[in-house]
Amino acid sequence: MDKCSGQEKCFVPEDVLQAVLSVSNSSNLLESLEELILVCKTDSGREDLASKNVLPTVLQLIQCLSYPSDHYLLTLSLRLLRNLCAGEVANQNSFVEENGVAIISDVLSSVILLEPDFGIICVGLQVLANAALAGERQQHAIWQQLFSEKFLALARVRSQKTCGPLCMIIYTCCDGTPELVAQLCGDCGVTIVKEIVRTAAAVGFGENWYKLLLSRVCLEEPYFRPLFFSLEHGGGSENGEDTERGEFGGESFSKDQDFLLKNVSEILNERLNELSVPNEFALCVFGIFKNSITVLSHATRGSSGLPTCSVDIDVLGYSLTILRDICAQGTLRGLTEDNMDVVDALLSYGLIEILLCLLHDLEPPAIIRKSINQAEDQYGSTSSTLKPCPYKGFRRDIVGVIGNCLYGRKLVQDEIRRKNGLLLLLQQCVTDDDNPYLREWGIWCVRNLLERNEENQQAVAELELQGSVDVPDLARLGLRVEMNPETGRPKLVNIS
Repeated sequence: MDKCSGQEKCFVPEDVLQAVLSVSNSSNLLESLEELILVCKTDSGREDLASKNVLPTVLQLIQCLSYPSDHYLLTLSLRLLRNLCAGEVANQNSFVEENGVAIISDVLSSVILLEPDFGIICVGLQVLANAALAGERQQHAIWQQLFSEKFLALARVRSQKTCGPLCMIIYTCCDGTPELVAQLCGDCGVTIVKEIVRTAAAVGFGENWYKLLLSRVCLEEPYFRPLFFSLEHGGGSENGEDTERGEFGGESFSKDQDFLLKNVSEILNERLNELSVPNEFALCVFGIFKNSITVLSHATRGSSGLPTCSVDIDVLGYSLTILRDICAQGTLRGLTEDNMDVVDALLSYGLIEILLCLLHDLEPPAIIRKSINQAEDQYGSTSSTLKPCPYKGFRRDIVGVIGNCLYGRKLVQDEIRRKNGLLLLLQQCVTDDDNPYLREWGIWCVRNLLERNEENQQAVAELELQGSVDVPDLARLGLRVEMNPETGRPKLVNIS
């Protein structure tokens, strides 16, 4: 019986083989590795093996094994090495001193070059991830060895198993080191993150390390722009505007850009109380939003919320929800200089005017739309030029952005009054099947519109009564919808 596996020949030097066998009191290498893996699952086991200096022997063993012929033994050896490096400082230090980073890097490269085994790549990355948690010395060694070509090759492995540990390694190495973040998002490094996003879009990402890495790159540092535009599928400019529509009416944005925006929107929403986004990020998303508005020229009424079957509509929706959450930070944490600056920058680029125009051009909510349909014959008007909501919640999201911008900002309150937007916003305080929670967002918006603004309060109070259309949801606000006989458009008036 062969001492390597009990079944097959393997080419391991006798001194290495005997060193492994003796420490586990086993008769063959397979049993020995399995026994030591179990021992390493406890702190005391790892400490005991560290005192016996087992890790250098395991590294020697790994160098003797070849892929794919020694596939199973190599997997076991990597699992043992991973467990040895799990929180045991002596082993983590020994791993670097014994050139472990280069050894594991070579294993990963050889597996990727052949028919890749995602399991082996995953365990190899977990070894490096456990070592990286030890501190700067290990992190520096890993970064020097793998950045940028080997990180890039690993990022192109389309496997959920490998995506998580790779993100963990990169995030841990960059954490607290702005210079490495800058390298990661430079001309060479941004391709690594781009391929990680593409892998996550293709197979999912499973663990939270992917989101932590994206948060660092896109929301905590000013590198969202180069990453987003590295994912485009041709055409476009980095200011988010004037991206040419694809041939034959194709999508303006790529599926990967859509996926990235979805991820960033989720991260921002989850960490609203923690993050203060850079101006560069907010203005880039605003540029993307302005460019995505072109989809409304041929959009039909959406049958679902986000995501939809259209990349461009998704980009429109996710950029809008990101803007809503950026503008919400002042309401959650109080108005501070940081979040005031970001929102003021957006306002200076015409955010409110664009949103009011979009809202004005939308067909009214369903409950009002029914009343208009009943009145059109009487007044001879038509609403056929008005646009439908391209996804369920589009109107609500617009109202949400406006409502958050209004909070504590008299300049925005006055701007909306000067632009004849009071009635338009009052119309949004209704329930709408196409826009869940529209009524709640509408009331929030009106509350911020009128608070401590006598001019706006007076303007609402002076709304003239004409033939009315009853909307019960407005009664508690002392308001109701009326038809303008000249235009056929609805408006909302004070009935107190």
